[in-house]
This record gives sequence, structure tokens and C-alpha cells, in this order.
Amino acid sequence: MAALSELARVLKPGGTLGATVPSWFPEKINWMLSDEYHAPFVVGGHVRIYSGTELKAKLRAAGLRVVGQHRAHGLHSPYWWLRCAVGPAREDNRMVNAYKKFLEWDIISKPKVTQVAEQVLAPVLGKSYVVYSMKPVDNAK
Repeated sequence: MAALSELARVLKPGGTLGATVPSWFPEKINWMLSDEYHAPFVVGGHVRIYSGTELKAKLRAAGLRVVGQHRAHGLHSPYWWLRCAVGPAREDNRMVNAYKKFLEWDIISKPKVTQVAEQVLAPVLGKSYVVYSMKPVDNAK
């Protein structure tokens, strides 16, 4: 909570903050598939999973007004499920490597077919949950 409070403090009045956390459902599957995926087992791994309700409550408690939300990276969840199933540190699995190449192609080429697939999959399978909040102008001191 201290980090969010500090972000809210330094955000200019009327400014927007985008906060992103792992989405609960896809992340829970990763954690069930592999203990090696999350902290403290992996440096930089996710420490906790917040629900949307929890994250929005924390932003509001920091004095921010929630103005939007969405999920992103729906095509990425199956990649991480595969990776967790075979072991997140393994780099030698053909299926994982093929899916990684597919994601790289998608990111670089941005083909229409994967953009549509992302729009369909993100609300349910999106790996990232993003919440936008604003600092009210009347909070200026």
C-alpha cells in the first residue's frame, strides 16, 4: 500500500496512473502447474495475485478514482501454461519454443487474425489485468 500511496502522492492532479497485475485465473493456473514459476522460487517471480476488486480498493484507498479496466495478453496465457507444465526454466521444449515464435511473430507483425483472437481471448484469458485511475484535481495541495 505504501508504494501506491507514493505513486498517488507524486501523480499530478488530473494525472492518470495505469496499474497492471497478473490476472487471477491465468496466474492461478501457472501457480498450480509449477512451484518454480512464482516467488520466492524465481527471482522476479510474482509474489501474490490480486483480484480486480482488491486492486481497485487499494487504488481508491490511495486517493485515486478508478476510471477504467481491461485484460490484455490473452494469447500469452497458453504459452505460460505450456512453459509451466514442462518447467519454466526449460528452454528445450519444441512446443514452448514454437509458441514463443508465434508470439514474437504476433508482436512484430500484428496480423489482423491475431488482433481479433486477442480481442476475443483477453477478457477471459488475458494474463494481465490493467486498471486506470486518476488523481482528482481537488486533491491538489
